[in-house]
Amino acid sequence: MPFIADILQYKSLSIVGIEKNTGKTETLNFVLDRLRACGRHIAVTSIGIDGECIDQVTRTAKPEITVYENMIFVTSEKHYAARKLTSEILSVSQSRTALGRLVTARAVTAGKVLLSGPADTASLQNVIADNAKLGADITIVDGALSRLSLASPTVTEAMILTTGAAFSANIQQLVRKTKFVCDMISLETVNDKTRQTLANIDKGVWCINAENKLIDLKIPSALTFGTSNIPPDTKIIYVAGAVSNKFLDFLRLQKNVGDITLVIKDFTKIFATPESFAAFAKRGGKIKVLYKTKLLAVTVNPVSPQGYVLDSDLLQRNLHEALGVAVYDVVKMKNEKWETC
Repeated sequence: MPFIADILQYKSLSIVGIEKNTGKTETLNFVLDRLRACGRHIAVTSIGIDGECIDQVTRTAKPEITVYENMIFVTSEKHYAARKLTSEILSVSQSRTALGRLVTARAVTAGKVLLSGPADTASLQNVIADNAKLGADITIVDGALSRLSLASPTVTEAMILTTGAAFSANIQQLVRKTKFVCDMISLETVNDKTRQTLANIDKGVWCINAENKLIDLKIPSALTFGTSNIPPDTKIIYVAGAVSNKFLDFLRLQKNVGDITLVIKDFTKIFATPESFAAFAKRGGKIKVLYKTKLLAVTVNPVSPQGYVLDSDLLQRNLHEALGVAVYDVVKMKNEKWETC
């Protein structure tokens, strides 16, 4: 399976749902099942809670998470106690979460687990590093679009995005919405010199002028930019935090918008709508990132919790044509023959 082989080139992978019920857990289970025959040491965790058999919002059935012999998993004390397998504890964190300390364990037998890992990206980075020390070749992180920061290239090296009928019942609209997210993931990176200049700035709004001079605009964030003036010879504006519709609309109205490149840390900093971004781009606006995530594949769930079903083949084909990346329906692929890694 092409994207399974691609996964093994990375030390960390996030599986991110563009919406609830778009097949994220099915994708995770598919990946874990395929990877177990590859002879690599796999670790898995979640940011938030996953693996419940009933969706707490829609009250519909959900697939549980299955881990296999010798896989490492990280979850809270509460959910470790509820595991349906035999395992050995490797470590217990000193810090506590709302569900207790984090337990890192190795599965002795295959079985079901509830994953409730670290609640923030800094802790997640530590978990990934600790898993590597325990011999994990790759850590797979289960997440959601509402916690898209876990897919930041400063946290995980690669990602799989899941989309489907729960996001939109109309294929054209679904493709359009998914394409916007993928376009943001695929934003072009800045050159090495610019990255080195900006990499250690973690707050505020800055600019680089025509003489390559870095200037602090003394603005806490793009959210408070207001009607501040941009120096006339500005070539780059760097926003260390989030970029919203308001900021893109402000830049779009500048006479020299086509001469300025907006730079952000990575795609997870964009909190603008497709409409606002399109209007900005139409005026010549450009956005680049310091760090780029590798999108390995998109998976689809053609069934919505409300019961309507999209044509899976048509959905996959339209998404592939629009996105230019591999698109899979993992439920349909479960029983297909495949070669081991």
